[in-house]
Amino acid sequence: MALIITDECINCDVCEPECPNGAISQGDEIYVIDPDSCTECVGHFDEPQCQQVCPVDCIPLDPEHVETKEQLMEKFLKLTAQS
Repeated sequence: MALIITDECINCDVCEPECPNGAISQGDEIYVIDPDSCTECVGHFDEPQCQQVCPVDCIPLDPEHVETKEQLMEKFLKLTAQS
């Protein structure tokens, strides 16, 4: 699954620089996560780094983007493939 940032986000700016895939960006009102780039940090870390640093715990799994660990690893490999 990709992760999602809920409307409880306080725009504290700590999650964006922690994302190794660059999947987090400032949206219209709160930060957003691009599900095509989110691997839940699979391939980089054992735990999603954005969840680790979020002070208000507003980054749950996105039920609309269900993926297995294997699918997340495949996405990681595609995102990090050398051209």
